[in-house]
Amino acid sequence: MNVTRRAFNLGAILAAGTVILPGAVRAEDEKTIAIMFDSLQSPFWVTGFDVLKEKAKAAGYTPLESISNLDDNKQFEQVQSMIQKKVSGIIIVQTDSKAVIPAIREANKAGIPMVHFNRPPAESDAKSSAVQADNRAIMKSTVQALVDKARKAGGKYKAAILIGDLGDQNAIQRRDGFFDVVDQNKDIIEVVARISTEWNPDKAFADLTNALQANPDINFLVTSSDFLLPQIQQALKIAGKWKKTGEEGHVLFAGFDGDEGQYAALKDGYMDVGGVQNLFYEADLAIGAIEKMNKGEDVPKLLLDPGFVITQETLDQDRDKMWGYAVWKKANG
Repeated sequence: MNVTRRAFNLGAILAAGTVILPGAVRAEDEKTIAIMFDSLQSPFWVTGFDVLKEKAKAAGYTPLESISNLDDNKQFEQVQSMIQKKVSGIIIVQTDSKAVIPAIREANKAGIPMVHFNRPPAESDAKSSAVQADNRAIMKSTVQALVDKARKAGGKYKAAILIGDLGDQNAIQRRDGFFDVVDQNKDIIEVVARISTEWNPDKAFADLTNALQANPDINFLVTSSDFLLPQIQQALKIAGKWKKTGEEGHVLFAGFDGDEGQYAALKDGYMDVGGVQNLFYEADLAIGAIEKMNKGEDVPKLLLDPGFVITQETLDQDRDKMWGYAVWKKANG
């Protein structure tokens, strides 16, 4: 399956035919897919929402959308409404992995397939599938690439990591991927700051600022999400550490997600390595899983996006695969 995209253009996705599985289009019947997010709080979710809608249209579906504003009860009612509308499938981003289980059971009773986008549900006997980035593996590859740069440059490193909300499996897996690598490289890397952001930008800024004040020699930094980049940039500027590669005081820096901020930071030389979720591929997996389940085929409980790592050196050749580059390109021409 070809998962690359030459450019992110929602209209072009339609024209390109993408990677929808065989049997997706039955134009003679009007078919609908519910695309149900709990929020649009980050560029990843905003772009994911748009890509899923366009992928659904490309597969011959009319997308029906809802946002629950992080309200589990509201989202359950929205699922019931979509079931009453007899949608062909539900793609959902839930807030709470356990609270979504009654909604899965309702969909099961109605015979409507449900796919969880980027956030798997808690274990249960309810039947659904989930699409998720292989967070731990992507983070391991990302941090390994940063460590390789550190070894090439020589010297010793004081490291900090910004950790997400540990109620979110994505955050746990990314944290674990970081330590999988740094624990094997203790000869050159000492972790001096574990910053618990709880996915709160204000907390991330305050605690990173405090960490830089307590450890002014931090020179190796990894964030668990690119949506914190504005706060990281500000904190590093205050500390006099927002420097480009090659400049005195540059902090070896890695991001995760692949948003437009990551692309810009790599392009401008402030970030060295980025872990990228292949959002286009994840959307293809979600639509494809709905198609398979509607045909009675077995679909694994978890479908993984292997993602990829991008560096300053590979940026030009790989940027077209980045959803963030597509967003950046649309904004900057």
